[in-house]
Amino acid sequence: MWLRISFRRIIWPGGNGVLASDAGRADTTTVNQASPSLPVHYELTRGQIAFSSCAIAVAAGLLGWLGWRIATRVDLWQWWVPIALATGCVAADLGSGLVHWAADTWGRDDCPIIGPRLLVPFRVHHINPADFLRRRFVDTNGEVAALAAAVLSIMIALPLGTWWGAPAAIFGFAFCGLGSMTNQIHQWSHMPSPPAFIRALQSCGLLLGRDEHAAHHARPYDHHYCITTGWCNRPLDAIGFFRRLESAITSLTGVVPRHDDHRYGMRYGG
Repeated sequence: MWLRISFRRIIWPGGNGVLASDAGRADTTTVNQASPSLPVHYELTRGQIAFSSCAIAVAAGLLGWLGWRIATRVDLWQWWVPIALATGCVAADLGSGLVHWAADTWGRDDCPIIGPRLLVPFRVHHINPADFLRRRFVDTNGEVAALAAAVLSIMIALPLGTWWGAPAAIFGFAFCGLGSMTNQIHQWSHMPSPPAFIRALQSCGLLLGRDEHAAHHARPYDHHYCITTGWCNRPLDAIGFFRRLESAITSLTGVVPRHDDHRYGMRYGG
């Protein structure tokens, strides 16, 4: 399995066994070293680094190719172009929120594949959010880039000469372009001092900001799930979207949301 959580017990001098990664590393120039009692995100193997690097390169290439096709074959002065772009950005934010909500709400850490690859990283992030800052660019963005590359490979094939093909391509360009940066944008929202250009975009509300995302990190971590632009957070919370969705799922399946929080707390702390 190319993506996995790998935790082991380490006995710290004068302390108890605590969770840490197999190859823990701390970038003290970026973030103060966290308490050794906090769990940390898994380390990528060389194979995983190679895969993530390729995924980022492929996604960037496909996005550039799609952008070139749109720029050379579509009249970008048409009235619907800004609407398609804005809709793609909103969809990317909503998508990030749905994935985040699902990982925070359902499933055990021992679920095959999605447990170690999706669920545990989100739960560990709640307990030790500072650990996210030590992750490098490839580590942070490789997984989402792989998903974006799959979607972009479909968008490339859209017939731009049809009435629906061009709007769909522009929607897909915005959706994948912004969505592929979700983890990076999320990481910037945790930085005390992100790059000046990013701070400007955060201040304008075009990207998820530090204060906006801080609301999610208040227990019980059950609101403000959207982590790309943050535009959808307040409307979704205002209408109780996720609580209604949870109620519907419980009615259909009998599964209770966040029923395993105690298990996660016992295993990973927090």
